[in-house]
Formats: sequence, C-alpha cells, structure tokens
Amino acid sequence: MIDRIKSNWRITLLVIVVILSTVALVSPALGGGEEEFGNQSEQADSLTNLKFGLDLAGGTRIRAPLIGMTAENVEFGDDSRAQVAAAVAGELPDTDTTDVITRQGGPETAATVEMVNPDITESQFATAMDAAGYEYGEIRDGVTQATRDEAIAVLSGKVNQAGLSGSTVQQVSSAAGEFFMLIEVPGQDRQDVISLIEERGNVRVDIYHQNDGGEYVTERAVLTGDDFQSVSTATQDDRRGPHVPVTVRQSSADQFRQTAVETGLAGEGGSRCTYNQNPESTEPCLLLVVDDEVVNAFGMDPSLAQSIANGEWAKDSSFILTTTSFEEAQRVAINLRAGALPANLDIDGGTTSFISPTQGENFRANSLIVGILSVLAVAGVVFLRYREPKVALPMIVTAFSEVVILLGFAAYLGYPLDLAVIAGFIAVIGTGVDDLIIIADEVMAEGDVSSQKVFDSRFKRAFWVIGVAAATTILAMSPLAVLSLGDLRGFAIFTILGVLVGVLITRPAYGDILRYLMTDR
Repeated sequence: MIDRIKSNWRITLLVIVVILSTVALVSPALGGGEEEFGNQSEQADSLTNLKFGLDLAGGTRIRAPLIGMTAENVEFGDDSRAQVAAAVAGELPDTDTTDVITRQGGPETAATVEMVNPDITESQFATAMDAAGYEYGEIRDGVTQATRDEAIAVLSGKVNQAGLSGSTVQQVSSAAGEFFMLIEVPGQDRQDVISLIEERGNVRVDIYHQNDGGEYVTERAVLTGDDFQSVSTATQDDRRGPHVPVTVRQSSADQFRQTAVETGLAGEGGSRCTYNQNPESTEPCLLLVVDDEVVNAFGMDPSLAQSIANGEWAKDSSFILTTTSFEEAQRVAINLRAGALPANLDIDGGTTSFISPTQGENFRANSLIVGILSVLAVAGVVFLRYREPKVALPMIVTAFSEVVILLGFAAYLGYPLDLAVIAGFIAVIGTGVDDLIIIADEVMAEGDVSSQKVFDSRFKRAFWVIGVAAATTILAMSPLAVLSLGDLRGFAIFTILGVLVGVLITRPAYGDILRYLMTDR
C-alpha cells in the first residue's frame, strides 16, 4: 500500500490539496484573509467562506483622481518641510499649510511640493513658488505616489470605521498613465458613499475669544487630529447630547492648557458660549471645525475649567467634543480615527456606478448557470471525443478539481469573486481540459501503451508542450496581474493561478491516473 502511494504520489498530492481547499471553502476557522484584502465582501452564503465582489453583491463603485499638482525637483535649501509649506501657503489666498504637501528628496528621489487646494491654478502655484524663493523643475498635474498611498490608507480607514463591510480601496491606472482611487462598497447607495469620502476630513479645535483690544479673534488649531491620543465612538446621552470622547496627548496637553488659560476659556466659572446666537457678544468658545467649516461651538464646564487651570486635567487629559447631531458626531469620530485625506477626490472628474443588490443576485445566478453549462459542455465533448470512460471520467474529475482548488484559494485569501474572476475560472476550465486532451491524445495516438516505459516517454512529450503553453500564458497575463487595472487584475491573477495549479498538480496527477488505468501493473 505504501509503495503504491509512493509510486502515485502526484495523485496523493492532488487529493490532499483538494481536501485542504474544501476545508478552506467551508470551514469558518480557515476562510477569511481579511487582513490582506480588508473585509472585501460579505460571505457568499452561510455554507461557504466565499466572498462576493461588487458585481455579484451590488453596491457602489467610485473611480476618481486626487486633486492636486506637483512641483518637481524643488530646492529646499536649509529650510525644513514645515517652513517651505508655510512660505508657499503664505503667498496664496485662502490657502492653509494643510493644502501644501512637502516631501524631502532621498538618494533616488527629488524633493517635491504638492498643491492640493482645488481653487489654486497652476500659474498661481508657480507664482507662489517663485515669490517664496524656491527653485523647481516643472509643475505637473497629479500628486505623488506617497500621497496616493496615504489617501488609500485614509479612505480604507473611513469605510472600515463607518462599518461598511466588504469595502475595497485601491489604486488603478489608465492606459494614458493617469492614476485613480477605486472605491467599491457593496450594498451601499451611491450618495451615501460619496458623502463619506468626498470631504478631506480635516478636524481641528479653535478657540474664539476677545483679545486685549476687545476684538474677537480665533486661535486656530489649538488641537488637531494629531493631538488626540485616542478617539472613542460617537455617543449620545441626555446630559451632553451627541458627542465624541477623546484623549489629548500629553505632549499637546500643556500647550492647550496654556492657551485655554490665556484666552479666558479656562477661567474661573468656566465659559458660556453664545457663538451661534451672537458671535460679537460671547464668552470664549471652543469651535469644532471640519474642513474649515464650524460644525459646533461650545463653552467649558466650570469643573473642567478649574481642572485645566490648576493642572489636574493634564494627568488624564480627557476631553469631550460635542456636536449638534449624532450623525455629525459619527462624522467627526470617523475623520479623527481615519485621519484627513491628503487631497480631495475629484468625484466629478471620475466615474461612479451603482449596482442594485437585486442585479447582483441575478449576476450570481447567471454566473452559476454559466459555470454549470461550461462543465456539462466540456464533459459532453470529452465523452464524444474518446467514448472511453476510463479516459474521459478522470479528465472531467481532474478539471473539476482545479475549480475546487481555485475556489479554496479564493476563500482562504478572502479574495472577492466578481465577474472577472468568474471569467478566469471559465478560462482555466477551458485551458485545463485542452491540456488534458493533449496528454490523452499524445499517449494514445501511437497505439498500445501497456508498457510504463512507453507511457512515460509519450507523457513527457505531451507535458513539454503543456509546459511551454503554460509559460506563454503566464508571461502574457503577468502585466495584467501586476498593473493596477481594476477588474482585469482579478482575471489575470486567477488565470495564472489556475495554470500553475494545472502544471504543478492536476496535469501530473492525471498522467498518473492514466498510467494506472492503461498500463500493466
């Protein structure tokens, strides 16, 4: 028995891989891969760990570029990145340092300055760079790869913090070399997704107060997103209303305390804010600002003011950001947790689409029907071609095992099944059966194969042809698998994976099966 297993180890390997794939397909403990693909979709059904992509689940797809332009090969001199950003922003109207992204050059990269304010033109940007005294090479449309990577991380955080299970965020490129953010959110309406991602999400806290001259002024950014050590979920109760509990970093708490005391916000008795009713006659206020829009103004409780003034507050530095609605509190919490987008998305300059859940269900049903028809068609052609069950049945079983293995991989990795991946499966079935036919024809073409030596010689000739064809397919598909080309990438990945499974596992196993059935043992 052991000798037989050793001599047919390829069949044993195929059986083991199919069993492992089946376990990954149906076992809750092994189906996942959420870390790599980010909770890409809901389970296909309660019986399997398969995930559905947008095509088969329904939802919203948004493909949009980041707004911005980049000055290349900038000479910073002895100035720091912050100094460069402040100098350039100071030369432009309605531009903050958050609208200027500076990146120091490295051994293989040049320093750059990016302008992400959508209201600034290229000529204004160039004039500001000249006025600030920084030499540069050229100004081009678009942002740097580092900024795009940061945007992917922030957008992923936003959709995950919003609880939109199954969402994916990735970068794709066009044939012309343009880069886009591709956001896919299963089961969500188009407008809801746009409302979530269209704003940059810059959250800060200002202090509005009277200066020594009696004029009302604003101390900007006394707290920003980077100053918060922890951000709790949005909460609502009868005493505080909707709010977001936060904790200020110790490194920022002292500076905030000093500013709060100097402006009178943390004075004796606290502060009663009437900013919304009468901004020209109010005690000092905390302004909660999102993307330069004041979303709420509130004073300070006497007990908190006293704690800040005497230094007790700095021990835990907890804080409450109140809002006017629970939805606003959720928005603030999401933006603080995910961070601010480095640049706005040009929604109008991109494309958006919505697939209804009903249409997704229809796609799933049609895909299943097409898959079954493909298997039946292949089985029918094989039986008509050979009319020998001992040749045709192993061929069909082996081809079907490839599909099980690929589904197991998809379930284990958490890769979402969409129409492109289904097309890759069908292509794998076709090429797989084609290779098996080549093996069968080559082995049987010259008559009797009762000798194992004769069988092995003919099988090696057939396998050489299959190997060359597989290498050609992999080379042809590799650019599609590597480049960020959206749905084509999934098609290429699973076509390549299917070819590798065929060459390394299923084709050799089919050869062993034929040898067992057709030669003298």
